[in-house]
Amino acid sequence: MDRLEEIQAIPDPMERARKVHEAIEDLQKRVNGLSAVRRNALNELAAQGLTPTQIAEGVGISRSRVSQLRSAGLRAERVFFGTGRVTVAIGSKPEHGRRDGKPGQVVSKQALAAYVAIEDSVRSLGLDAQQETVPPGGLVNLNRENLVVLCSVRLLPFLGQVMAADSHLEFLEDEGGWYLRDKSGEKDFRSPADQGESRDYGYVGRLPGPGGKTTFLYAAGIHAEGTLGAAKWLTDNAADLYKQLKLQRFSTVIEASYDQDGNVTSTKQVTELYREVS
Repeated sequence: MDRLEEIQAIPDPMERARKVHEAIEDLQKRVNGLSAVRRNALNELAAQGLTPTQIAEGVGISRSRVSQLRSAGLRAERVFFGTGRVTVAIGSKPEHGRRDGKPGQVVSKQALAAYVAIEDSVRSLGLDAQQETVPPGGLVNLNRENLVVLCSVRLLPFLGQVMAADSHLEFLEDEGGWYLRDKSGEKDFRSPADQGESRDYGYVGRLPGPGGKTTFLYAAGIHAEGTLGAAKWLTDNAADLYKQLKLQRFSTVIEASYDQDGNVTSTKQVTELYREVS
């Protein structure tokens, strides 16, 4: 019995639908992988000096199809996130009250939703993504290619030092809590959530790795909802950001509105798009 017949034979429709979904997802990943292999092979043939006509004849497809396949899936903004598998590092809090008494770590649902937003975006661009949970204390390797970091400096305190490389924006803390300061406009952004409103501010930028040889994308809210909003704004605007900036360092502040369940309903940019001059 093949897999299709096996799934069709499942009596429970919910289980059958779930298995079909899993099978389609698996097949889509395989198709995407094979498409990338084919595209790379066609590009290698072109790099060897073969004409589109020669490639078409050798593969058994039309000349126009060769051009189509070579350009398929290569949206320019994919480079904005990286050139290979994208790692999304998420800060975590200690998990207390475990029955086994062992130390654990927990990630907010908004941070996980932010990861899903990043994952969906990079997968649509032909890249893969993986989640990395940063243990409490916030020690994370920032000297890596293809890196996106989520969560505030409260969970990732080392990011506060790295953000010193940003000439325009910074996270600060005082007796009123954490807030974002726009050094260029001399304006502070304190979270409306602290006053009971369903709005938060978030930071979006590209920062340098401490080693000075790499950069990474950073999306972080004052609160968890702001982190989700920052990630959504980043993915929604990736194409335009790449068009304007390529891989230049930048930063901006966004505002995120959300519902009673913490789901972000809208985002907007509230400062200019600051560029760092290297």
